[in-house]
Amino acid sequence: MSDLILYTPSGVLATTPPLRRAAKRLGALGFNVTIDEAATAKHQRFAGDDETRLAALHRVAKAAPDVALATRGGYGLTRLLDQINWKQMGRSVEKGTRWVGLSDLTALHLGLLAHTQQMSWAGPLACDDFGRTEDEGGVDDITRDCFVEAMDGSLEAVGFRTEAGFDGLGVRGTLWGGNLAVLCSLLGTPHFPRIKNGLLFLEDVNEHPYRIERMLLQLQQAGVLDAQKAVILGHFTGWKKSPLDRGYNFKSCVEALRARCKVPVLTGLPFGHVPTKVCLPVGAKTELLVEGHDVFVAWGHVGHGDHGHDHPHHDHPHHTHDDPHGHDHDHHGHNH
Repeated sequence: MSDLILYTPSGVLATTPPLRRAAKRLGALGFNVTIDEAATAKHQRFAGDDETRLAALHRVAKAAPDVALATRGGYGLTRLLDQINWKQMGRSVEKGTRWVGLSDLTALHLGLLAHTQQMSWAGPLACDDFGRTEDEGGVDDITRDCFVEAMDGSLEAVGFRTEAGFDGLGVRGTLWGGNLAVLCSLLGTPHFPRIKNGLLFLEDVNEHPYRIERMLLQLQQAGVLDAQKAVILGHFTGWKKSPLDRGYNFKSCVEALRARCKVPVLTGLPFGHVPTKVCLPVGAKTELLVEGHDVFVAWGHVGHGDHGHDHPHHDHPHHTHDDPHGHDHDHHGHNH
């Protein structure tokens, strides 16, 4: 049985029932669940003051559970980045800890990669994905199964469908990325991984396409996008149309980026602030192949603290998600 600790490094938990539901459901999936002592702390919009949340991070790292799953995102990790003991965090990964989350957890994933070259997992959040009531949609089957397989080491690839025009594409590189706004906020800091020839995946929520375009062009103009082998866009949800758009939408944003970007920009990755999301190993050596509309992202067998093989195969178990345009809404309404 894998040990799993639930902790809250960023935004405050509005209520505790989702946390209790998540702990119960994760226990039913076979995890030995512990809730960190400060998981429900409150200070302004944060889960405790900075010292409380920093101590929680270090406490989890010292315990080195098999899985460290954040309860939610929000905002708060940026405040801690300069004070985090990255060596201790890296040692926890070497001992077998998989740090999992998305949204604000992007700062932790990328900081870990920048400072220690250790791998972590972009994936679900406890309350958002395992704490919903049945009336709110319950637990998504694909999200649950991907998480369980990623945590036991059997998930070695994911598949999804993308637009026409990329058939035959085959590239390899370090998989990295996460929330677009959080990633942009790290540019120029010591916590931004300088990845060349990588596979960069991105998602966001509550950002209008023009703001998404502006952040993407910031990355392109900073030389980040053109230094990659491919850019993979997940879900960008929760934004509201404006009377000023006059036909401008997310597709327009992607077209503007492709016109300026030297590398392939794919869409349809089932990842973001949506119910159905895969798990992705941040920092793993990964291969991307496109056959028709079908995209396969494979990292072979990734062990604890392992960066994966350079030659992943495609006959491994993987999850496919056939609807690149599904779930185009943000039913949580939370921020980064």
